[in-house]
Amino acid sequence: MNIPQLTRAELIALVNKKHPDFNAPDFLIIGIRGYYKNSMGKPNVNDRSIYDDAIFLMTDNEFHSFNANCDPSKYHTGIANLKPGIWPCYKFDIHGGKSAQYPAICQRAGKVTVIRDGKGEDTGMFGINIHKGGYKGTSSEGCQTIHPDQWQRFINTANRLCEGIYGKNYKKEVLTYVLIEN
Repeated sequence: MNIPQLTRAELIALVNKKHPDFNAPDFLIIGIRGYYKNSMGKPNVNDRSIYDDAIFLMTDNEFHSFNANCDPSKYHTGIANLKPGIWPCYKFDIHGGKSAQYPAICQRAGKVTVIRDGKGEDTGMFGINIHKGGYKGTSSEGCQTIHPDQWQRFINTANRLCEGIYGKNYKKEVLTYVLIEN
C-alpha cells in the first residue's frame, strides 16, 4: 500500500483553498476523503470499505501521512458520514465497546455534523472517532479509520507530537480535525 505522497506545502494550500480564514492550531489532523479516488476502486468514485482516503498529522516541524478511510464501511439507511469541515472537538480517549477498547482520538469535546444515508444532515455527539480499521473491511460506522498496519505509528506519533507541544497533560487538550472532500 502506497503511503499518501501529498507534500506539506500542497496540503496547506489545499486547506487554505477550502478554508481561507482558518488559523491552524499547533497540532492538526487533516483527512482527505477520496484521496485515491482515481487510482483505487471505481474510477472517479470515493468508494466505501477501502482505504482510498488519507489522514495527515501536522505541526510546525513535522508532517506525517497515513492511509485511511473517512467513510462508513457500507451504505445503510441512517448511517453517519462526517460532513467535510473543521471540527475542533477531538481528544485522546478510549474507543470501543466491552470487548475491544483501546486508545484512539475521539469526538468527545463537541458536536459534529454528519450526513446520514437516506436521511439528510444531523448534528450532535455521535462518537465519530479516529481509530484503527480492519483487514477485512474498514471497521467504520461513520468513524475515520487508519489502516491497521499503520495504526500504531499513527497513534504513537500523535501522542508524541501532542506531548511535545502541550506537555504531560496533553490528553486534556481539544484537537482539531479538518476533513476535506477531494
